[in-house]
Amino acid sequence: MFVLLGWGRGQAEPVERLEVEVLAVLPRAADAFTQGLLWHRGRLYESTGRYGHSGLRELDPHSGEVRRRVDLADGLFGEGLALVEDRLIQLTWREGLALIWRRDDFALVAAHHYQGEGWGLCYDGEVLWMSDGSASLQRRDAGDFTLLGRLAVTLDGEPQYRLNELACVGEHVYANIWHDHHILRIHKASGRVDAVIDASALLPLSERPADREAVLNGIAWDPGQGVFYLTGKLWPRLFRVRFVHSSPD
Repeated sequence: MFVLLGWGRGQAEPVERLEVEVLAVLPRAADAFTQGLLWHRGRLYESTGRYGHSGLRELDPHSGEVRRRVDLADGLFGEGLALVEDRLIQLTWREGLALIWRRDDFALVAAHHYQGEGWGLCYDGEVLWMSDGSASLQRRDAGDFTLLGRLAVTLDGEPQYRLNELACVGEHVYANIWHDHHILRIHKASGRVDAVIDASALLPLSERPADREAVLNGIAWDPGQGVFYLTGKLWPRLFRVRFVHSSPD
């Protein structure tokens, strides 16, 4: 269970407590083991995982229809996904490969090597932010994927582990937590978590697949509408949401 370490202690800048306001519930393919999700010009792009089932997809966000897809080789486990100009960058879990796809036709045009595991990925317009399941984020060059530095992520001074799927929004990186229904809002300059979002209301456990890995994962930001798209691994639905302040108890 994810524990909000340090919650309730006095601090100069209180951590905001937010929850999801669901604006729309959308269908989608329930076979998608979502590892990366992003929005671009009216389309959702999704990286799916598991060996023998990994791939890259383009989705219609209104119908959930898979418009395009390409499957990865059986020995690759798809992970986080980011868009840099006209290139989609897809991480792999333990294979140390960042796959570079041309967005227009899903042609594989290059690959970069890296050390360690790949989990989440997002692009803030300048650098790539990458997670590896630890309590830190990596900053990587958007051109050649060179490691530029690491940022420790803390909540009230305590490290926050299992950082997973990411979305870059302004001065923040939003992060799913593996096997938890909270999302962290991380300030890029300090690594400090300044908001915790409770997404437990999205999909009841009774409606989730029996698979223990069918957990919340996938954050996409639509800047035009100011909304997020959230989903989970093997979830049959996609949610268009806003993050709002929690109602008083």
